[in-house]
Amino acid sequence: MKRVVVRRPGGHEALALVEEADPVPLPGQVRVRVRAAGINYADTIVREGWYEAAKGKYPLTPGFEFAGVVDGDAGGFKKGDRVFGFTRFGGYASVQVVTSGRLRPMPADWSFADCAGVPAVHFTAYHALQGVAKVRSGETVLVHSAAGGVGTALLQQAKLLGCRTVAVVGSEKKAAVAREFGADAVVLRGPALWKDVDRAAPEGFDAIFDANGVTTPRPGFQRLKPGGRLVIYGFAEMFPRGGRPSKLSLAWNWLKVPRFSPLEMTATNRSVMGFNVVFLTDKAELAKDGFDAISAWMAKGLLKKSPVKEFPVERVADAHRELEAGETVGKLVLTFE
Repeated sequence: MKRVVVRRPGGHEALALVEEADPVPLPGQVRVRVRAAGINYADTIVREGWYEAAKGKYPLTPGFEFAGVVDGDAGGFKKGDRVFGFTRFGGYASVQVVTSGRLRPMPADWSFADCAGVPAVHFTAYHALQGVAKVRSGETVLVHSAAGGVGTALLQQAKLLGCRTVAVVGSEKKAAVAREFGADAVVLRGPALWKDVDRAAPEGFDAIFDANGVTTPRPGFQRLKPGGRLVIYGFAEMFPRGGRPSKLSLAWNWLKVPRFSPLEMTATNRSVMGFNVVFLTDKAELAKDGFDAISAWMAKGLLKKSPVKEFPVERVADAHRELEAGETVGKLVLTFE
């Protein structure tokens, strides 16, 4: 098998491709020959050594999601079945050994690359909307970074739940993607951001989903309706584009992260919530509920396929560079022959 290993945290040179013997499944496990593996922004933070859930685990293989072909009858699957699934790290590998509960059958009209980009982003969106914010039909929600993987997943699922969606994106190209995936209104990030947001939703928001983490949470909180929920699920702004941050720059950005007083939240009847999805994948019932819902939507044709750009695994460093540049839409995936 081939897999990408980060022996020690660092820049793009830390991504090493190695070949080794295939893992042998234990009783109750299913072996999958991987054709594609999803790439997420969190993987770049894992590579750099700043991801909390990865600390103390090096050397490790990044990645949380994959799609491929079952290699042998096991766990209710047959040899040759096309499946997609998730793992807690280890995704950048040509062979996966996981329990059957972490796998779902691929819809017939979805490719390996399409499905490899589903588990992490759609489970993040599912938990943000239904597990944390508990949105209801008729509510108005704001989605930051709405043309990315989680952003397009949030837009789609919010529309399925009956919400009105306002999307924030960084360019006109990304605005078109947000509209395609269900945004009722789109706002470009720039000097007029919050004025345009106010025009799009003058009465405010019932829920806001923010992976920026530094400059946008405070003004977002101020635009919540009574009973509104601000959900933080990432801190992309803490990390500069295209390079490994210094400890000094990280400390400076950490100081700029807004603090929210419990007294302020109580007095204004607004909430601030946060989660890290990687800590939830080992919660069997929670993960089962989320992936059952996601795979059912896929089977019924209710989820659109995200735009996907493929990189052969040998170009994993190029994929990280492109993701860190902040210009991507949809998903990036690694492919294995």
